[in-house]
Amino acid sequence: MPRPDWKRSSPENARRWDLPGCRVSGDPFHRHASSQRIGRRPSSPAARHGAGLIALVLALLAACLPAEAGDAAKPDAASVWRALFARPPTPPPAPADNPSTPGKVALGARLFADTRLSRNGERACVSCHRPELAFTDGRRRARGLSGAPLRRNTPSLWNLAWGKHYFWDGRAPSLEAQVVMPIAAPDEMDGDWPTILARLESDHDTAAAFRAVFGRAEPVSQANVAAALSAYVRSLVSPPTRFDAWIDGDAGALTAAELDGFRLFTGKGACVLCHVGWRFTDDKFHDIGLPGSDAGRALVAGGTAGLPAFKTPSLRELTRTAPYMHDGSLATLEAVVAHYAGGLRKRPSLAPSLRRDLRLTGEEKRNLVAFLRTLSH
Repeated sequence: MPRPDWKRSSPENARRWDLPGCRVSGDPFHRHASSQRIGRRPSSPAARHGAGLIALVLALLAACLPAEAGDAAKPDAASVWRALFARPPTPPPAPADNPSTPGKVALGARLFADTRLSRNGERACVSCHRPELAFTDGRRRARGLSGAPLRRNTPSLWNLAWGKHYFWDGRAPSLEAQVVMPIAAPDEMDGDWPTILARLESDHDTAAAFRAVFGRAEPVSQANVAAALSAYVRSLVSPPTRFDAWIDGDAGALTAAELDGFRLFTGKGACVLCHVGWRFTDDKFHDIGLPGSDAGRALVAGGTAGLPAFKTPSLRELTRTAPYMHDGSLATLEAVVAHYAGGLRKRPSLAPSLRRDLRLTGEEKRNLVAFLRTLSH
């Protein structure tokens, strides 16, 4: 099996795979992961939640074993990582009952910026989801109509076409369900649907756009507003970055420090157990040890009582989405890394995939942040 060309060879690593993320011997993450209930039934919903991903990454690490210690049929390690983090070659997926068309996406983009969807005519979706901020608002917590902060941070809208649950607590099962909730929420847009539809129908150009997309039988409806808005949101795909160039085989796309950060991300730090795949999210819900009384997923159908879990956010374009976490409590990427490396609030509900004893040197922290920055263009 040919040696992967992702890092230059050296005498000390000539006899082992030295792909970023691989630590064959003496690696703290390798020891930690093997102790995370693999091989026996996890003892709690949170543990069962993370065990599958832990097993996946262990399998990936196994692919990085030295050639002489493994099977000749073992997959090429570089190919494994490329497959895990490669961007999809196909357009964003859409449900069969709401297929994407250019006209529908264009109408959704118009509605996204239309203040007529709010009761007072002063707020649109784009008021809180600003494109220049990766469709966030730059605030610690979203601002309500009254000017008071809401409970949670405004999440980014990139790459939601591949999502499974929506909002921090996952209460919306589809984008069609999600896009209408802020419109009607009294503390967000406080929209009244009969008024909204009357406003849109009375505008000749807008009504004509609805008819062009949906036909002439009741084209301006709540369902069609939701269909157009969700089609637009599905079209939002984050741009490729230097990390993607590296995944595509450009060995010089990342610096040595950034490569070391990727090793920490996929190895010692165990970040990849939740931030997995090209979107860097497992679309699942975890307690990550933050202080606060927000119960998150525990209050939603399908959640677990007593488990204050929140959806794993994507890391794409994260340099534009500060502040971080569901409550916006961490202002910088450095603060995020510090939280996971010694700042966890330890409790029984804590996600089993978290390294409870993780400690990083100053250089390791800097390199991990450097890698995270490569996920933004």
